[in-house]
Amino acid sequence: MRKDARKIIRRPLITERAAQLQENRNKQVFEVRADANKIEIRRAVKEVFQVDVVKVNTISVRGKLKRLGRFQGRRANWKKAVVTLTEGQHIDFFEGV
Repeated sequence: MRKDARKIIRRPLITERAAQLQENRNKQVFEVRADANKIEIRRAVKEVFQVDVVKVNTISVRGKLKRLGRFQGRRANWKKAVVTLTEGQHIDFFEGV
């Protein structure tokens, strides 16, 4: 079963570390669906952003334990994907700004 590419990639992660990876190593960081595998992530990035992907690394991030007074809860677990693009290609999220 083929999943929709726009549902696999949830959002780009814009952090200091992600910005450094983008500038120095031509890598992009995304939050993706927890059940997505590397092949699906590669296809989704290629389809949505029209770029060639060299490599995909994934990290499963465990949700943090949070408290509000005496009540305790947990944030959801999620998955992060670090996508390496071919040399000379890039994704610009702030084109019109």
